[in-house]
Amino acid sequence: MERLWGLLQRAQRLSSGPSQTIYKRVEGTQQGPLEEEEEDREEGTEPPAHFFPMELRGPEPLGSRPARQNPRLWAAAGRRATPYLVLTALLIFTGAFLLGYVVFRGSCQPCGDDVMVVSEDMNHELGPDSHQGTLYWSDLQAMFLRHLGEGRLEDTIRQTSLRERVAGSAGMAALAQDLRAVLLRQKLDHVWMDTHYVGLQFPDPVHPNALHWVDAAGKRGEQLPLEDPDVYCPYSATGNATGELVYAHYGRPEDLQDLRARGVEPKGRLLLVRLGVINFAQKVASAQDFGAQGVLMYPDPADFSQGPHKPSLSGHRAVYGHVHLGTGDPYTPGFPSFNQTQFPPVQSSGLPSIPAQPISADTASLLLRKLEGPVAPQEWQGHLPVSPYRLGPGPGLHLGVNNHRASTPISNIFGCIEGRSEPDHYVVIGAQRDAWGPGAAKSAVGTAILLELARTFSSMVSNGFRPRRSLLFISWDGGDFGSVGSMEWLEGYLSVLHLKAVVYVSLDNAVLGDDKFHAKTSPLLISLIENILKQVDSPNRSGQTLFEQVVFNNHSWEAEVIRPLPMDSSAYSFTAFAGVPAVEFSFMEDGPVYPFLHTKDDTYENLHRVLRGRLPAVAQAVAQLAGQLLIRLSHDHLLPLDFGRYGDVVLRHIGSLNEFSGDLKARGLTLQWVYSARGDYIRAAEKLRKEIYSSEENDERLTRMYNVRIMRVEFYFLSQYVSAADSPFRHIFLGRGDHTLGALLDHVRLLRSSGPGALGEEAQVARGLGFQESRFRRQLALLTWTLQGAANALSGDIWNIDNNF
Repeated sequence: MERLWGLLQRAQRLSSGPSQTIYKRVEGTQQGPLEEEEEDREEGTEPPAHFFPMELRGPEPLGSRPARQNPRLWAAAGRRATPYLVLTALLIFTGAFLLGYVVFRGSCQPCGDDVMVVSEDMNHELGPDSHQGTLYWSDLQAMFLRHLGEGRLEDTIRQTSLRERVAGSAGMAALAQDLRAVLLRQKLDHVWMDTHYVGLQFPDPVHPNALHWVDAAGKRGEQLPLEDPDVYCPYSATGNATGELVYAHYGRPEDLQDLRARGVEPKGRLLLVRLGVINFAQKVASAQDFGAQGVLMYPDPADFSQGPHKPSLSGHRAVYGHVHLGTGDPYTPGFPSFNQTQFPPVQSSGLPSIPAQPISADTASLLLRKLEGPVAPQEWQGHLPVSPYRLGPGPGLHLGVNNHRASTPISNIFGCIEGRSEPDHYVVIGAQRDAWGPGAAKSAVGTAILLELARTFSSMVSNGFRPRRSLLFISWDGGDFGSVGSMEWLEGYLSVLHLKAVVYVSLDNAVLGDDKFHAKTSPLLISLIENILKQVDSPNRSGQTLFEQVVFNNHSWEAEVIRPLPMDSSAYSFTAFAGVPAVEFSFMEDGPVYPFLHTKDDTYENLHRVLRGRLPAVAQAVAQLAGQLLIRLSHDHLLPLDFGRYGDVVLRHIGSLNEFSGDLKARGLTLQWVYSARGDYIRAAEKLRKEIYSSEENDERLTRMYNVRIMRVEFYFLSQYVSAADSPFRHIFLGRGDHTLGALLDHVRLLRSSGPGALGEEAQVARGLGFQESRFRRQLALLTWTLQGAANALSGDIWNIDNNF
């Protein structure tokens, strides 16, 4: 360095006139050539310490500048100095780069989402919002909110709720074409439709369903009014049922056990049950297990909105709901309902064998007045003008159900934005399009938000955004018959979707109020939901985020917000059948539920009244929440799924099993294998987390490998040891069947049950009499090896597995 400095000083002394090249400031932003200018300065003066936009001017004509003196000395000095200058520059650049790299990685690793770079490389044409090729989370968030605000959500909700949308109707076919045209105008990468021919059940207009009194001699008497004669239960068993009437509260298994314990036998009788707590299908399945002849379901005012300032359901209204204990077309279980395929003559085991019919609250009042027997418990008393409610039995009734099955075409509509780096991985967002009645809350809100998100993301793509993974927008048909459209699509394309669908986001039932917020979700998404809630403003509490709103009265936000996925959600099949983590958001009323769902009163006007004019704000909040979730899932380098959460889930359930460890030990049985598998899963999750933390985040191949392992976690919990045709919901935590943890817990509880008399004879035969050791051993093996398989798969390659079986 001293030698280099000496050479530079010598060169300066040899130059008689200190001449410097500077750049003249150019006003304005117009780009052009830089103008080079010579200025003579006194020796020792510093160049101006200002930097301006510059324009470069070409070489001036010969003779226009003063001659330079001693050019050979300048050239000799330059030749000697050049290697040292280059070496010095390289050393300075390398040191600065390494220092900056260490500081940047050290600062970003613990910071998480606040400073996370969402995209580091952009290989497409940049738009005005692209910020020189790097889109940070704050950039994407601002871009998304700006484009989302340009939509017209409220108008779309209103217009959609005015259209006929019953699955299979001419109005529905017209709406499907209109929505397809809307998506085509958004210039998405792909837009298409998918048609299935499914078995749906409709009421017979010539022979409507009917309810009659029956006298002591068994003769049919006066007909009771069914004030909504076209309201029915799809997939009810058809035919006639006669028996005495019994009041059975919500129709849960524990309600029927309580009824029997009070000396009122449900077997051979018609049950009158209230809506709520469990769905229609579960009520009918429980009644069937206890040997009931049929079920009548009514909306009790105690379960819906009360008060002079709250809209309430008319006493003349009945509520629609299907009774298939499952999802999809029940006449092609395990098979997709494509017209060109021939199916064996089978039907879902979830179809009931007893008839069911919805009735209005007014008709229920007439029935309750006729009941005798013991007075119902205080918690069973409702708000109908009958005091007190009695359990029965009452006079005989005859129920006739004449619904008929029809092969019906339904159409799902798809729009896709292809991903940039992982186009074969899909982030899916969907909404039910069909509705029985106006369906404003049921499907119009979700459809409007879906279209608005498709438009918003399309606008973002036009302005420089391109997700790493593909975004798939889907409008489902047949949702009111048990998520038929979504389940048939999953059954038809499971081999294509297998380990490619990353997450499913459902927009169904998104706005049913504005006081409370619930997220029905897989455990993998809980941490991400928490993060997004902290970045979305509350629609009804100014200055608060959604997270601050939900923890206002309850510091445990998970207890307040998180719920398991219910079977009547389209998201359920994605997780329990296909092994894809899913979430469904709902804004709810604080207290009784939205009263008009699944009725002819589910209109735009009533929904607007329930929300006291805040429908646009709440719908916008759902769109912001879902949209920011989609950005994170589709564009983060590393998928933001918390794969360690399932260790906590297993631990929670094992706590329930520990209660019976003494009973099992007395029989020579142990739960040690389950504990071991759970420990292996926890260790595999921690090992993967450490690998990711210490890896090179810019290594695309490594990142993709980690993403594949993370996105398959939910799939790992589908039991590989049961048939998908016989047990379609193979998920060991969320599914249905003997392979599930819930079934194992129910079986173990029989060790302390009072005997098989608590259930009906049919259920006793189906579930076995008492505790059976051979069945328990099989259940334990199914559970243990599914959990152990998840741990092994999370460990990575076969040579990375370090557990002992």
